[in-house]
Amino acid sequence: MKTIIALLALVAAAVAFPADTYNPEYDNFNAQELVDNIRLLRNYGKCFLGQGPCTAEGNDFKKVIPEALRTTCAKCTPKQRELIRTVVKGFQTKLPEIWEELIKKEDPKNEYTEAFNKFLAASN
Repeated sequence: MKTIIALLALVAAAVAFPADTYNPEYDNFNAQELVDNIRLLRNYGKCFLGQGPCTAEGNDFKKVIPEALRTTCAKCTPKQRELIRTVVKGFQTKLPEIWEELIKKEDPKNEYTEAFNKFLAASN
């Protein structure tokens, strides 16, 4: 049942370009550094849930999370897909309770879970 976000993926991108992909502004975002810092990861999770303050990057990520989830990151560049997978897996393994809250918030009817899980499992 682990899906969604990028999250959260976060993480993935930022503000959408009028083009076919998200803004590459955050393509050099250090997702692994975020995942390795549990305090920082928790803060991003709370930002995405609307339970805490957001950094500029967090706000940008938060804006694209719903669309990235619904479309399994269709507008993401390969680098952004990699970033999202890193962050989502970080939430799933290190903060599963926040991950579950994100799932409930972003996919309350569980419509996108299966497709997003396939996206997460893919390698590109």
